[in-house]
Amino acid sequence: MRAFRPSLLLLLWLPGALPPVLADVATVAHDPAFVLPTDAELERNGARIGRITIETDDIFDERDPREDAVLYRAVNRLHVTTRESTIRAQLLFASGDPYSRRVLDETERALRRQRYLREPVIRPVAWHDGVVDVRVRSEDVWTTNPGLSLSRTGGANSLGFELEELNLFGRGKQLSAGYSNNVDRTSIGLSWHDPAVWGSRWTSDASFIDSDDGSGWTLGLERPFYELDARWSAGVSAQSLSQIENRYVLGTRVDAWRADRQAFDIHRGWSSGLRGDWTRRWTAGFRYDRARFEPADTALLGPLPDDRTLAYPYVRLDLLQDDFVTAHNLDQIGRTEDVRFGTQLSAEFGVSQAAFGATGNALVASLGASRGYRLPSDQSLFISGNWGSRIEGGSLRDSLLSISSRYFWRASDKAVLFVGLAADAGSALDLDHELMLGGDAGLRGYPLRYQTGTARALLTIEGRYFTDWYPFRLARVGAAAFVDVGRTWGASALAVPELGTLRDVGIGLRFGNTRSALGNVLHVDLAFPLDGDPSIKSVQFLLKTHKSF
Repeated sequence: MRAFRPSLLLLLWLPGALPPVLADVATVAHDPAFVLPTDAELERNGARIGRITIETDDIFDERDPREDAVLYRAVNRLHVTTRESTIRAQLLFASGDPYSRRVLDETERALRRQRYLREPVIRPVAWHDGVVDVRVRSEDVWTTNPGLSLSRTGGANSLGFELEELNLFGRGKQLSAGYSNNVDRTSIGLSWHDPAVWGSRWTSDASFIDSDDGSGWTLGLERPFYELDARWSAGVSAQSLSQIENRYVLGTRVDAWRADRQAFDIHRGWSSGLRGDWTRRWTAGFRYDRARFEPADTALLGPLPDDRTLAYPYVRLDLLQDDFVTAHNLDQIGRTEDVRFGTQLSAEFGVSQAAFGATGNALVASLGASRGYRLPSDQSLFISGNWGSRIEGGSLRDSLLSISSRYFWRASDKAVLFVGLAADAGSALDLDHELMLGGDAGLRGYPLRYQTGTARALLTIEGRYFTDWYPFRLARVGAAAFVDVGRTWGASALAVPELGTLRDVGIGLRFGNTRSALGNVLHVDLAFPLDGDPSIKSVQFLLKTHKSF
């Protein structure tokens, strides 16, 4: 979850029939009576991609009377338009490739993941001599985001200032610098992300943060499996972070320790590509993970986490099914969403040994699975599960099983019922991995980090309403009414009072940012706790930006 960061814009606001044989024809623009072959017909007749045209629309459509205003025209002039080469670097097809609607759809999904673009559409526009010309059209968004960051969750405020450019010189590079002050620390930071190094499939990341309680940095270079049919991947990353980590009881800080962490990973992946609807990927690598702890207070009220070092070669297998649909007004407001129904399976195993510098010998394992289900009457259900653990001396250590489900029922075009259920169960967890529940972890009516334990469960029932209100053509508006029910179990490192099941109810507004690269949803909520100890407030006000409704 990211803090609410108003962009400059928000601050200013405070198949017809075909002949039996496909004929060589002119473009649609030259022959309005002609209807292009369908995607299936183009594929069946072995069409190949010819000319690829890139069209990028301005942030505001000045042909629309509602957006033909001085302010909107000024924003279009000030904005640096995304370069054609930037978009071409993200395409999964090239001239001469066989025409495939599946590949075009996957490319649309890849473009939607780029924060500097909005609503990309890829369509064939001409058919001639066995060649189909394709147009890639998208809308730019405002990508320069100076301003104030404000958020409030669990009774704690966060404040920050940031200068961020998410499409540097129209090349898709991201550079940001900022200051933040929250319940844990005051920091200044600098970060960089390049989604296409020198126009290639390689990505790079770098960041640095300096805080009043420590500092840290990250570096990464990777060629990911950028499409379902990608045949190989590779990457290397390193990070170091030193900071004070606070321990809480009923939302109140009671003690703290200093954590020094270093990590390194290098890997290489192989795949035979997409076979039918499935992709199988193998990855092999080496990972180093070191954590050291020391008291940050004069006296700790509970035990200190044990120092640990894991160093191990590992192998990973991923199975992915190609089954996506697009939707509107589920998790976003007025934006095209990519919904995955396909099955995903993953398994990773590594052997950590003292010979590699590890604290001791251990088997490190993780498993994951997820799937979506289409249900009758415009309903859908998504289930996922993950398990990770170390096996040391025949016993499980730092073992965590997590299961979640997300259910949607679209009652109408504007009304959706959402039910989310998440449960986690830990065994012999490292003390710095204890599970928390509170205002910052889904239980909106309670202080942050209100309960801790080795297991937790959270039920969320939310009625979502999507309005047609589009104030100043900047943000779309929705509303929500919700109920949260949750609790933790298991012995905590400290003596935490047993409060049983906690419940809250609330209402809120949602503002979906449509013209900025932030592309998030601002939540403004009032939540009312129904349980808990007498010291908590009878109402919690929350202001936070999330990635979804």
